Amino acid sequence: MTCLRCGAPLVEGARFCGVCGASLPPAVASAKEIALDADGRGSGLGYRYEIVHQPAFALALVHLEPEQSILAEAGAMVAMSANVELQSQMKGGLLGALKRAVAGESAFISTFTARGGPGEVALAPGAPGDIAAIEMREQTFLVQSSSYLAGDASLTVDTRWGGARSFFGGEGLFVLQVQGSGLLLVSSYGAIHRKKLGPNDRYVVDTGHLVAWEGTMQYTLRKAAAGFFRSFVSGEGIVAEFTGPGELLIQTRNLAALAGLLRPFFPSQSSRGGSVFDFGS
Repeated sequence: MTCLRCGAPLVEGARFCGVCGASLPPAVASAKEIALDADGRGSGLGYRYEIVHQPAFALALVHLEPEQSILAEAGAMVAMSANVELQSQMKGGLLGALKRAVAGESAFISTFTARGGPGEVALAPGAPGDIAAIEMREQTFLVQSSSYLAGDASLTVDTRWGGARSFFGGEGLFVLQVQGSGLLLVSSYGAIHRKKLGPNDRYVVDTGHLVAWEGTMQYTLRKAAAGFFRSFVSGEGIVAEFTGPGELLIQTRNLAALAGLLRPFFPSQSSRGGSVFDFGS
């Protein structure tokens, strides 16, 4: 467990950093958990951040000290200071890029570095919704691939097999495994709901509503209802059944479900080759 301001090791249960004197929130002094900033503001090693316009159209503002960097998903940048240098690269080499592409993520990661002075980077996801700032402290989280927005350059992000059954639900085969200490920004479609589970508590979540969960939690993927037909007519696909203890973040809306509702209004090709609008009539 380390201080987010200076990076010094912390004593278990400490309320202040013994090196820089930074005040530590109660979550730091307690057991491992998802440490979310209630006010959407915080600081790390070489940066400050704040999240504005929550919860429907959240925007993350990251203030970098000179020569400090932050990594973000390709296409997440909204704006930045003129002195911020942007570099795109294949994180993890060719193999890492292929794994990210299979997971539905961009093969490239954007690195933002303030050159010659402080700089600011504004980041946002493609869909409307919220952004949560997780202060990781030598922890491991699993993140739905579409929910990863940005993270500290010191964090290790890898692609992990999410379970074969999710293939039949059409909801992705892979999740991202994030490890280490530092800032992790995750996004949601809709608001973010926190759910804590006690030891041996069981909880079922539609995979399309998952954002992130603690890497120590046990989970299995299965059909929503017993039998293929019952699961199909229920309107639910594949669900994840979690077993506590642990905590998970759930998004209140499902982008795939919205796409399904809008599909009848999309242009479609007629049998004669022309483009027509099908309103489901």
